Amino acid sequence: MEANTRSTGRLPAAFLTPGSSSFMDFLSDHQPEMLPGKRQLHPTKGVIEAPHGTTIVSATFPGGVVLAGDRRATMGNVIAQRDIEKVFPADEYSAVGIAGTAGLAVEMVKLFQLELEHFEKVEGAQLSLEGKANRLSTMIRSNLGMAMQGLAVVPLFAGYDVDRGKGRIFSYDVTGGRTEERGFAATGSGSVFARGAMKKLFREDLTEDDATTLAVQSLYDAADDDSATGGPDIARRIYPIITVITEDGFRRLTEDETAQIARTVLDRRLERPDGPRAALL
Repeated sequence: MEANTRSTGRLPAAFLTPGSSSFMDFLSDHQPEMLPGKRQLHPTKGVIEAPHGTTIVSATFPGGVVLAGDRRATMGNVIAQRDIEKVFPADEYSAVGIAGTAGLAVEMVKLFQLELEHFEKVEGAQLSLEGKANRLSTMIRSNLGMAMQGLAVVPLFAGYDVDRGKGRIFSYDVTGGRTEERGFAATGSGSVFARGAMKKLFREDLTEDDATTLAVQSLYDAADDDSATGGPDIARRIYPIITVITEDGFRRLTEDETAQIARTVLDRRLERPDGPRAALL
């Protein structure tokens, strides 16, 4: 097939035949080895060491949703990368934050982006936010074989639902099980500490600025107790990635905007190292 394609300069007929609106189904039919979960791994003993992405947080506010992540990737007890990017746009109105095996996670996000773009081109319309969440669930489930060998990917998906006019958050487990979260969510190694911080500070009436500050506060608390989560690094100018999704679409805060939030949080932490206090009653 490859030789014939090179000699004629034309794609095989299978690639030109209209078919499913799912790009994953297309690959499964014609080149399944390109799917991350279909690849054959060499037999190994013990745990496979690979860079892992860690903490991702998300919070809704009236009119949208914030999705943010720290920048550290670890490999065992070693910091593998200090400035990895873990939050990506999925399409105009949604985004994915990755936790788990970094290489597979980034590859899965790129495949998910293609999946949504392919559907829109074939059908002439965007998937609903619910449909996007379901497609991502299917992709995670297809990676179950890898997950059982220690190469798990557990993303957090957030977006603006144009039909309902609000931001929504979806979390997943390694089997592709999907849960819609209410108000806020976190995933990754520091998620327990980040979620604890968000649980005490989240309010239904947050503004967009409040929600972005809440994300940084929760990531700071996660980094304070989880060595695999990286806090704002003022010396290297490495700050969390913060994205906002509203009816106007996906927007990533600039480095200057993120730096301003991070510096404000750090200045207040000099006065109160454990962060803001929630009321007892």
